[in-house]
Amino acid sequence: MPCSPDGQHGSRPSHLALDSGDSYSPRHPPGSREPDGFTRSERRPAIEFELTAEQEALRRQARELADTVFAGRAARWDATEEYPWDNVKDLVAAGFMGMTIPREHGGPEHPVLDVVLVIEQIARACGITGRIVVEGNLGVVGALREYGTERQKRRYFPWVLEGEKPAIAISEPAAGSAATDLATSAEEAPGGIRLNGHKSWITGAGTSRLYLVFARFGGRPGAEGIGGVLVERDTPGFRIGRREFMMGLRGIPEGELHFEDCLVPRENLLVEPGDGFKKLMRAYNGQRLGAATVALGLAQGAWERAIAYASERRQFGRPIADFQGIRWKLADMALRLDAARLLIHRAAARAGRGFPDALEAAKAKTFAAETAQEVTSQALQIHGAAGYGRSLPLERMMRDARMFAIGGGTLEMMRNLIADHVLPTRADWRR
Repeated sequence: MPCSPDGQHGSRPSHLALDSGDSYSPRHPPGSREPDGFTRSERRPAIEFELTAEQEALRRQARELADTVFAGRAARWDATEEYPWDNVKDLVAAGFMGMTIPREHGGPEHPVLDVVLVIEQIARACGITGRIVVEGNLGVVGALREYGTERQKRRYFPWVLEGEKPAIAISEPAAGSAATDLATSAEEAPGGIRLNGHKSWITGAGTSRLYLVFARFGGRPGAEGIGGVLVERDTPGFRIGRREFMMGLRGIPEGELHFEDCLVPRENLLVEPGDGFKKLMRAYNGQRLGAATVALGLAQGAWERAIAYASERRQFGRPIADFQGIRWKLADMALRLDAARLLIHRAAARAGRGFPDALEAAKAKTFAAETAQEVTSQALQIHGAAGYGRSLPLERMMRDARMFAIGGGTLEMMRNLIADHVLPTRADWRR
């Protein structure tokens, strides 16, 4: 098999030199923001590392599971739009759910880098299963690890280790990119916290047993009024609403949640209002980096197929890989894949066992999402009519990839976040 940019095939070692740079320009004097988003005084040294033998083994394990099991099922989940419970069982058996859970709570306590290595390999074959790995290790799981009480951890970590994919419930009909406009209310009540409101576009609506609900406490305005509550699916007053049928990633439902005088025990409060929204968004950076990695995995899988097809397909008496137009496409795809992977691995390596940096996660998400759209489209083009047909996975990969330009923070909002770091002033979107 040809060498892939992730070093899976061929003799190149899995070595990454991740350097934020060292250059100085009069346009960016000391103390100002430089193009990488750091001031010169904040600039961190280069990170140089090789994947450990254990990490290489973990990646091989994930790749083998993806290629031998998940690849053959992926079209089924897309066609039926059913949740891939069979795949979840295999993820649990492989130890790929709850990878970040601390050892004292039954988990292996892997760092974030280990998780993204697994996500990429799984998403190469099946995008929705890659997303399940994201949400079974990052997002809500990270928030529980960092902010949860011992009681919450003892109750919910075993669910994740058994295959639960907790759901984050932020979006509402009138609060999408403007997340702090959310109106779902949380009021102190005898016996707990009373929730009322309507959430939309919630990934895993109905299949997830556990929901981290962002809500406004006591009518307090702005981000300072937002906190997070853990809600179990069978709680009275909580019901699943309409499902949205999607262009891609069809096996995981996107749908509505309704809270109608839903009384949640106060012990299920995960983060208080005040700085709660900031804490929740720190955890969401992990989810965002995971989304970037699914996008990368889809692109990597499409590129590998394009390489194989171009090497085998003959026209005008020669492999189409001999034609410069095809060769340049494949070279450009390889460049984008490597760049996206480096952004993701830098953010993951620096996160350690904590949360990724917001700026680094936004950069990775933006570039990986655009890479996924470009690479899946060009891979389909290289396949010609065969790529447009449903007998091959290219059209599915292209549909799946499109979501990452929207979900988890649109490309436009990611660029706003990046601009706020590299420019001397922050934009006020409410003027």
